[in-house]
Amino acid sequence: MNILVTGGCGFIGSNLVDYLADESDHKITVIDNLVSESSSSDYIRNDVRYWLDDIRNLGNSDYEKETFDVVFHLAADARIQPSFEKPARYFSSDAMGTVQTLEYARKCNARFIYAGSSTAFAGEFLNPYAFAKRTGERACEMYHKVYGMSTVIARFFNVYGPRQPIVGPWATVIGLFEELMKQGKPLTVVGDGQQRRDFTHVKDIVNGLVKLMYNEWTCEIFSFGTGKNYSILELVELFEGEKIHLPARPGEAKNTLANTALAKQKLNWNTTIQLKEYIQKGE
Repeated sequence: MNILVTGGCGFIGSNLVDYLADESDHKITVIDNLVSESSSSDYIRNDVRYWLDDIRNLGNSDYEKETFDVVFHLAADARIQPSFEKPARYFSSDAMGTVQTLEYARKCNARFIYAGSSTAFAGEFLNPYAFAKRTGERACEMYHKVYGMSTVIARFFNVYGPRQPIVGPWATVIGLFEELMKQGKPLTVVGDGQQRRDFTHVKDIVNGLVKLMYNEWTCEIFSFGTGKNYSILELVELFEGEKIHLPARPGEAKNTLANTALAKQKLNWNTTIQLKEYIQKGE
């Protein structure tokens, strides 16, 4: 198959591209503008075609003659806190960028797999990022109902693992804690630390995405998480580190927890890597 991966130089996208390139004979194309802190040209492979461009340019004539069977849409401005400072940017890239990519997939007659977010469970009006990502989900539903496109939504729960961001506003808490431990610094706990998160290894996320690519979908929503959550204070204990508290931040959910029943039923998908074992092995 011909596969397009948007955001394929990012944390999750590059792991997906590596799997597809190493484990299959599919023809893979990546579009990525390399502006995200989680994106890197170091992830570029010789056996994959790359378009170093913004997804919002997919309507340009440069790409109109291309055809794809599957589009994995992972490109987005990520993280909650930066979205408060630049809400218009987030809506443009995460909502309108999704619409542009959906339209491109429609013209290609491609199946569309959308990287959603667990922020949808806490409420779309909690922060600009959640709103933009939820708007992208609704666009997927509209394109299915109006145009009959095969669309499906994969909501990710706090992904960690190889290539995770470790510094800056895009840093994941697991990556940040790992880096702080290496530097011998205390682990930063936001607020009281009682907020709970469902942490999912990127290998399991990739496995779930790949399972979605072979079927026609009617905009189903799959949650990719472990079904177990940890408080941030429990996370500190797992790392066996010292801690300092930082002020609570706006727009963040108190708890996230994936209901994986649909993924298990329809995809035979289960997580294979558990957070506690990952931390203990130091991998």
